[in-house]
Amino acid sequence: MNSGPNRILDELAKLMTDAAGAAQGVRREAETAIQAQLERLINSMDLVKREEFEAVREMAIKAREENDALAARLAVLEEKLASKPVEKTASKTQSAAKPAATKRAASKKT
Repeated sequence: MNSGPNRILDELAKLMTDAAGAAQGVRREAETAIQAQLERLINSMDLVKREEFEAVREMAIKAREENDALAARLAVLEEKLASKPVEKTASKTQSAAKPAATKRAASKKT
């Protein structure tokens, strides 16, 4: 049997243990409630998941690389076009215009 002061200390220790257990239970309940509120808040916002963001990011990187490659090809083609003599291009235009002018002149004569 427990006597006097030891019994009081045992009861006090038991009370403290129960209080600590109750505090842990309250803590768990508070964490669960806060987590549920945060999940509701996040779901109500228009946020993007990390996986979706990474997928779109990779698509943008690929598109930028393709755009750079096409810009380089275009620059090469423009350089080739610019290096061609202008006289050949002009003479082709003039020779193409001559048959049309000849046809118009022939139709006026008849």
